[in-house]
Amino acid sequence: MKMTTLLAGTTTVLLCAAIGAEAAPMRPAITGVSHLSVYSADMAKSDAFYTHHLGAVKGADPEDAKGVRYYFNARQFVEVLPLPAGAGVNHMDHGAFNTADAEALRKYLAANKIVVPKKVTVGSDGSKWFRVKDPEGNTIEFVEASKTPPTIAAVSPSNRIIHFGMIVHSQAVEDPFYRKVLGFKPYWFGGMTVENPAWISQQVPDGNEWVEYMVVKGPQTKGIPTDMSGANAGVLNHFALGVGNMEKTVTVLTGGERLSEKTDGPKIGRDGKWQFNMYDPDGTRAEFMEFHAVNTPCCSPFTATDPNE
Repeated sequence: MKMTTLLAGTTTVLLCAAIGAEAAPMRPAITGVSHLSVYSADMAKSDAFYTHHLGAVKGADPEDAKGVRYYFNARQFVEVLPLPAGAGVNHMDHGAFNTADAEALRKYLAANKIVVPKKVTVGSDGSKWFRVKDPEGNTIEFVEASKTPPTIAAVSPSNRIIHFGMIVHSQAVEDPFYRKVLGFKPYWFGGMTVENPAWISQQVPDGNEWVEYMVVKGPQTKGIPTDMSGANAGVLNHFALGVGNMEKTVTVLTGGERLSEKTDGPKIGRDGKWQFNMYDPDGTRAEFMEFHAVNTPCCSPFTATDPNE
């Protein structure tokens, strides 16, 4: 009788464990950067920058009829939206990552106590997406690309977004979301001094593109600091285009009269990689970056695989 009771109890425990394991959703793949969404005070000027200077392919925006997409490949683009009233110095709307299954990821985040919408949004092109807020209030979108993506002609000098950066105040606050819940992995960190890392790269779990925390100091704990200029906000909230050879890249841009009004570089960054910066008409930085370091990086070694050319 005691043995029967023991076996029944053991069976119940195993059954409950099995049901619990089955109920816990698995995280679908998060494969890379989808896009950065930015604001424009003059859509015509932005159009010239993204099509002529960067060579991106203009397309309709299934997410917002007022917006425009500038594609670098079939699944990566910059979304440009008209500057909303009251935006102030903030010219970034959201950052976005590609996922294999938007609905499964929505359920996974909900199970991990992240506030999510009740359902994904389906675009006219068949793509699916939803948005959440990260711990500091940054809007982050997850996109399941259309099964019939647009055909994009070759984009020169770069056809790949390798990261986007955004203003954050605390790595300790942000990491539980990006590292623990989403599974991002450390890639590199650095700053102007070894003691104060201000650029912290977290690579997607199922690819080699990344988000870069652009760490700021001050009394605020979220958002753009009240004393920050629009120019500085645009430097920090940025996106990066990967290139194989910086000399060839700058030669193409210069020879085609494609340099923006403001540029800086080329230079070797603290991560040991060649970089060159241009700026859209609203100050958002478009950073060209070589895929691989040519010098030993400061502050931290690379702890994950570089993006491929």
